[in-house]
Amino acid sequence: MNTPDQSQLGKIVPYVDQYDAGLLFPFARETKRKEIYAGTPLIFMGADWWTIYELSWLNLKGKPVVAIAHVLVPCESTHIIESKSFKLYVNSLSNSKFKDAQEVEQLMVKDLNEAIWRGAAVNSSVSVKLIMPEAFDSQMIHEMDGLLLDRLDIECVQYQPNPLLLKANLEESPVTETLVSHLLKSNCLVTGQPDWGSVQFKYTGAPIDQEGLLQYIVSYRNHNEFHEQCVERIFMDVWQRCKPIKLEVFARYTRRGGLDINPWRTSHPTQPPANIRTARQ
Repeated sequence: MNTPDQSQLGKIVPYVDQYDAGLLFPFARETKRKEIYAGTPLIFMGADWWTIYELSWLNLKGKPVVAIAHVLVPCESTHIIESKSFKLYVNSLSNSKFKDAQEVEQLMVKDLNEAIWRGAAVNSSVSVKLIMPEAFDSQMIHEMDGLLLDRLDIECVQYQPNPLLLKANLEESPVTETLVSHLLKSNCLVTGQPDWGSVQFKYTGAPIDQEGLLQYIVSYRNHNEFHEQCVERIFMDVWQRCKPIKLEVFARYTRRGGLDINPWRTSHPTQPPANIRTARQ
């Protein structure tokens, strides 16, 4: 089984500019999910939105083509793809020739499905949508909607995840609200490099203590874990400590290496959030 320390993160690697699907480095979601008791079947559903800003290949005449890719990876998949390996894979397309964008899309879907399912049946497929230059101007920037937790003047003293900071008034009537913070920061599990993000909570249930929730978000500041794992840990902590009737957690992380990763987890079937980048992305 692949482990993060075996990946290309933090290592000097050769630049490969010819198509090579073998550069993708998947590793199992199961290990981290056991830590947070996500359960089988999973308590949550959702997906990981990736945006690839540095995508290029050659047409059949050898002329470069550029595009932006929106990639949706279902959270039901058995594996995630380590981000540096994803970048190396994308770079390997740069001097390879393809007939058109559709061929690139189809190839990426095939390769990514093979990576995230690792030989198991593909129960839910990766989605790849290429945005060509003529549509670049349509790509929006919009901040996450919701009441901003960062307005609160709180004291922060804990910088490792502490679910005990979370609480809800279970004696009050249920509310439905959306809360947002831009103060999410964690670190790469392997390199320790910082990952910056914004996070949105949509829930129905007993009112969640907003100061405690913001302190909890800040407590991830020195925590080492991948984006997808952080969001699942956050979801499970809020779910178990605050006991909402419904819960969605959506984080948008700033890009590194020309990629951003935006995990979304929900307790119930609902429309996924729009994949619209924020100003920091």
